[in-house]
Amino acid sequence: MKWNLPNILTVLRLLAAPAVAVMFLYFTRPYADWFALVLFVTAAATDWIDGYLARAWKQETKLGAMLDPIADKAMVVIALMVIIAFSSWSAWLVLPATVILFREVFVSGLREYLGDTAGTLKVTRLAKWKTALQMTAIAVLFSQGVFEHYLGMSILGMDEALVQDILQGKEEDVLGLNWKVVAMEWSGRIGHWLLWLAAALTAVTGWDYLMKALPHLKEGR
Repeated sequence: MKWNLPNILTVLRLLAAPAVAVMFLYFTRPYADWFALVLFVTAAATDWIDGYLARAWKQETKLGAMLDPIADKAMVVIALMVIIAFSSWSAWLVLPATVILFREVFVSGLREYLGDTAGTLKVTRLAKWKTALQMTAIAVLFSQGVFEHYLGMSILGMDEALVQDILQGKEEDVLGLNWKVVAMEWSGRIGHWLLWLAAALTAVTGWDYLMKALPHLKEGR
């Protein structure tokens, strides 16, 4: 195994994947959401950085080629698990997440079965966009948790009628309830839209990979 900066960044990204879930075990919300968001965005940024450095410095290795997709999948799968766990199992999250998780498991199984042949099936540009879109959607959904809990902290102890009066402009909005509601709602909408789009791209790239793998799955080869 050859260790260099790109490989070290990839390993750190792999370790960051379970750390995202651990944030919710040791910190209360919204601090857990903040830590998870910052950790996830930072780790996602290394996905581009380590690849760029490996190509620019001509330090591409078998270790990096193996760990990079594993780190990406671990980040996406664990982050989706955390988001769904705190979303009361909303169908609008569970359905696209199921498509994404099924594709990743299915393609990983195909790659394992194909062995060395899998290396000849190159990663397409669409697959790279798929990963980027998945990570963007997850980051936006984490930000929704931040806004949601800051809103909850702001209205804690308030009478429901007073909250409605503030949102309707009948009372002064000292605590900024209106912008927190807007931020929470729009981050949720955008996050959901991006996740559904990511799920569609995930399904397309999964089908494309299956079609490319079919000739290698025939008996007698």
